[in-house]
Amino acid sequence: VWLVGAGPGDPELMTLKALRLLQEADVVLHDRLTPQPILDLAGPSARLIDVGKRKSRHTLPQDDINQLLVALALDGDTVVRLKGGDPFLFGRGGEEMLACRAAGVPCHVVPGVSAGLAAGAAAGAPLTHRGLAQAVTFVTGHAAPGGEPELDWPALARANQTVVVYMGLSTAGTIAARLMAAGRNGSTPVAVVEG
Repeated sequence: VWLVGAGPGDPELMTLKALRLLQEADVVLHDRLTPQPILDLAGPSARLIDVGKRKSRHTLPQDDINQLLVALALDGDTVVRLKGGDPFLFGRGGEEMLACRAAGVPCHVVPGVSAGLAAGAAAGAPLTHRGLAQAVTFVTGHAAPGGEPELDWPALARANQTVVVYMGLSTAGTIAARLMAAGRNGSTPVAVVEG
Protein backbone atom coordinates (compact mmCIF):
# COMPACT_ATOMS: atom_id res chain seq x y z
CA VAL A 1 0.00 0.00 0.00
CA TRP A 2 1.22 3.44 -0.93
CA LEU A 3 -0.26 6.46 0.85
CA VAL A 4 0.24 9.12 -1.79
CA GLY A 5 -0.25 12.86 -1.39
CA ALA A 6 -1.97 14.23 -4.50
CA GLY A 7 -1.17 17.82 -3.55
CA PRO A 8 -3.61 20.72 -3.62
CA GLY A 9 -5.39 19.80 -6.83
CA ASP A 10 -3.07 20.88 -9.65
CA PRO A 11 -1.57 17.78 -11.33
CA GLU A 12 1.64 19.72 -11.96
CA LEU A 13 2.15 20.07 -8.18
CA MET A 14 2.31 16.30 -7.65
CA THR A 15 5.69 14.69 -7.11
CA LEU A 16 7.22 12.55 -9.82
CA LYS A 17 7.05 9.58 -7.44
CA ALA A 18 3.32 10.17 -6.88
CA LEU A 19 2.77 10.22 -10.65
CA ARG A 20 4.79 7.02 -11.19
CA LEU A 21 2.93 5.13 -8.46
CA LEU A 22 -0.44 6.32 -9.72
CA GLN A 23 0.41 5.01 -13.18
CA GLU A 24 1.62 1.64 -11.79
CA ALA A 25 -1.26 1.01 -9.36
CA ASP A 26 -3.70 -1.85 -9.73
CA VAL A 27 -6.22 -0.06 -7.53
CA VAL A 28 -6.52 3.62 -6.57
CA LEU A 29 -8.64 4.54 -3.57
CA HIS A 30 -9.17 8.29 -3.81
CA ASP A 31 -10.73 11.15 -1.89
CA ARG A 32 -13.90 12.87 -3.06
CA LEU A 33 -12.04 16.11 -3.74
CA THR A 34 -9.44 14.54 -6.03
CA PRO A 35 -9.82 16.44 -9.31
CA GLN A 36 -10.55 14.44 -12.46
CA PRO A 37 -7.32 15.54 -14.21
CA ILE A 38 -5.36 13.82 -11.42
CA LEU A 39 -7.50 10.66 -11.60
CA ASP A 40 -6.95 10.64 -15.37
CA LEU A 41 -3.23 10.08 -14.69
CA ALA A 42 -3.90 6.59 -13.31
CA GLY A 43 -2.87 3.66 -15.48
CA PRO A 44 -5.48 2.49 -18.00
CA SER A 45 -6.10 -0.79 -16.17
CA ALA A 46 -6.29 0.70 -12.67
CA ARG A 47 -9.55 0.36 -10.75
CA LEU A 48 -10.59 3.71 -9.28
CA ILE A 49 -12.59 3.55 -6.06
CA ASP A 50 -14.08 6.70 -4.51
CA VAL A 51 -13.83 6.42 -0.74
CA GLY A 52 -14.28 10.14 -0.17
CA LYS A 53 -15.83 11.97 2.69
CA ARG A 54 -17.85 15.14 2.89
CA LYS A 55 -18.89 16.87 6.02
CA SER A 56 -21.33 14.51 7.76
CA ARG A 57 -21.47 12.19 4.69
CA HIS A 58 -18.95 9.42 4.19
CA THR A 59 -18.87 7.06 1.22
CA LEU A 60 -17.09 4.62 3.55
CA PRO A 61 -16.36 5.02 7.25
CA GLN A 62 -12.64 5.20 8.06
CA ASP A 63 -12.55 1.68 9.52
CA ASP A 64 -13.99 0.31 6.27
CA ILE A 65 -11.37 2.19 4.24
CA ASN A 66 -8.66 0.70 6.43
CA GLN A 67 -10.08 -2.80 5.93
CA LEU A 68 -10.39 -2.30 2.18
CA LEU A 69 -6.75 -1.19 1.90
CA VAL A 70 -5.63 -4.29 3.74
CA ALA A 71 -7.92 -6.68 1.82
CA LEU A 72 -6.83 -5.38 -1.58
CA ALA A 73 -3.15 -5.57 -0.65
CA LEU A 74 -3.56 -9.11 0.73
CA ASP A 75 -5.18 -10.05 -2.61
CA GLY A 76 -1.89 -9.08 -4.26
CA ASP A 77 -2.88 -5.68 -5.65
CA THR A 78 -0.57 -2.69 -5.66
CA VAL A 79 -2.79 -0.16 -3.90
CA VAL A 80 -2.45 3.60 -4.02
CA ARG A 81 -4.45 5.47 -1.41
CA LEU A 82 -4.54 8.85 -3.13
CA LYS A 83 -5.11 11.61 -0.62
CA GLY A 84 -5.56 15.32 -1.14
CA GLY A 85 -2.63 17.41 0.04
CA ASP A 86 -0.32 15.40 2.27
CA PRO A 87 -1.37 12.04 3.77
CA PHE A 88 -0.15 12.96 7.25
CA LEU A 89 -1.63 16.47 7.55
CA PHE A 90 -5.29 16.08 8.56
CA GLY A 91 -5.52 13.22 6.08
CA ARG A 92 -5.86 10.23 8.40
CA GLY A 93 -2.84 8.69 6.74
CA GLY A 94 -1.47 7.71 10.14
CA GLU A 95 -4.58 5.63 10.88
CA GLU A 96 -4.36 3.91 7.51
CA MET A 97 -0.65 3.19 7.94
CA LEU A 98 -1.24 1.68 11.39
CA ALA A 99 -4.05 -0.53 10.04
CA CYS A 100 -1.76 -1.84 7.29
CA ARG A 101 1.08 -2.49 9.70
CA ALA A 102 -1.22 -4.29 12.14
CA ALA A 103 -2.22 -6.62 9.29
CA GLY A 104 1.38 -7.17 8.20
CA VAL A 105 0.92 -5.21 4.98
CA PRO A 106 3.89 -3.09 3.90
CA CYS A 107 2.86 0.55 3.75
CA HIS A 108 4.86 3.48 2.36
CA VAL A 109 4.17 7.20 2.39
CA VAL A 110 4.73 9.68 -0.43
CA PRO A 111 4.37 13.25 0.83
CA GLY A 112 2.36 15.82 -1.06
CA VAL A 113 2.11 19.58 -1.15
CA SER A 114 -0.35 20.52 1.56
CA ALA A 115 -3.27 22.79 0.69
CA GLY A 116 -2.31 24.96 3.66
CA LEU A 117 1.02 25.76 2.05
CA ALA A 118 -0.28 25.92 -1.51
CA ALA A 119 -3.14 28.33 -0.75
CA GLY A 120 -0.79 30.89 0.76
CA ALA A 121 1.65 30.55 -2.13
CA ALA A 122 -1.10 30.78 -4.76
CA ALA A 123 -2.53 33.89 -3.11
CA GLY A 124 0.92 35.51 -2.82
CA ALA A 125 0.55 35.52 0.97
CA PRO A 126 3.63 34.12 2.70
CA LEU A 127 2.80 32.15 5.83
CA THR A 128 5.97 33.41 7.49
CA HIS A 129 7.51 36.81 6.85
CA ARG A 130 10.36 38.54 8.66
CA GLY A 131 9.00 41.05 11.15
CA LEU A 132 5.40 39.86 10.80
CA ALA A 133 5.09 36.12 11.35
CA GLN A 134 7.91 33.99 12.71
CA ALA A 135 5.79 30.88 13.15
CA VAL A 136 2.96 29.06 11.43
CA THR A 137 0.52 26.71 13.12
CA PHE A 138 -1.80 24.27 11.36
CA VAL A 139 -5.05 23.40 13.16
CA THR A 140 -8.36 21.82 12.31
CA GLY A 141 -11.58 23.78 12.38
CA HIS A 142 -13.55 20.54 12.28
CA ALA A 143 -15.30 19.47 15.43
CA ALA A 144 -17.56 16.68 16.54
CA PRO A 145 -21.16 17.25 15.43
CA GLY A 146 -22.73 19.98 17.53
CA GLY A 147 -19.38 20.99 19.02
CA GLU A 148 -16.55 23.35 18.31
CA PRO A 149 -12.84 22.76 17.84
CA GLU A 150 -10.95 22.08 21.08
CA LEU A 151 -7.90 24.27 20.54
CA ASP A 152 -5.43 26.21 22.68
CA TRP A 153 -6.99 29.59 21.92
CA PRO A 154 -4.52 31.71 23.98
CA ALA A 155 -1.56 30.10 22.18
CA LEU A 156 -3.20 30.63 18.79
CA ALA A 157 -4.05 34.25 19.63
CA ARG A 158 -0.40 35.26 20.08
CA ALA A 159 0.90 37.84 17.65
CA ASN A 160 3.68 37.20 15.12
CA GLN A 161 2.32 33.88 13.89
CA THR A 162 0.10 32.68 11.10
CA VAL A 163 -2.70 30.27 11.95
CA VAL A 164 -3.84 28.02 9.11
CA VAL A 165 -7.22 26.44 9.78
CA TYR A 166 -8.20 23.38 7.77
CA MET A 167 -11.87 22.47 7.36
CA GLY A 168 -12.96 25.64 9.14
CA LEU A 169 -15.48 27.19 6.80
CA SER A 170 -18.56 26.33 8.85
CA THR A 171 -16.83 27.27 12.12
CA ALA A 172 -15.06 30.43 10.87
CA GLY A 173 -17.23 32.77 12.96
CA THR A 174 -16.68 30.76 16.13
CA ILE A 175 -12.95 30.53 15.46
CA ALA A 176 -12.66 34.30 14.92
CA ALA A 177 -14.65 35.00 18.10
CA ARG A 178 -12.51 32.59 20.17
CA LEU A 179 -9.27 34.05 18.84
CA MET A 180 -10.36 37.62 19.59
CA ALA A 181 -11.63 36.64 23.04
CA ALA A 182 -8.19 35.14 23.69
CA GLY A 183 -6.48 38.40 22.68
CA ARG A 184 -5.94 38.30 18.90
CA ASN A 185 -6.37 41.74 17.38
CA GLY A 186 -9.62 42.04 15.45
CA SER A 187 -7.81 43.84 12.63
CA THR A 188 -5.60 40.82 11.91
CA PRO A 189 -5.72 40.10 8.15
CA VAL A 190 -7.61 36.94 7.21
CA ALA A 191 -7.97 34.96 4.01
CA VAL A 192 -10.72 32.38 3.58
CA VAL A 193 -10.00 29.84 0.85
CA GLU A 194 -12.55 27.34 -0.38
CA GLY A 195 -12.20 24.87 -3.23
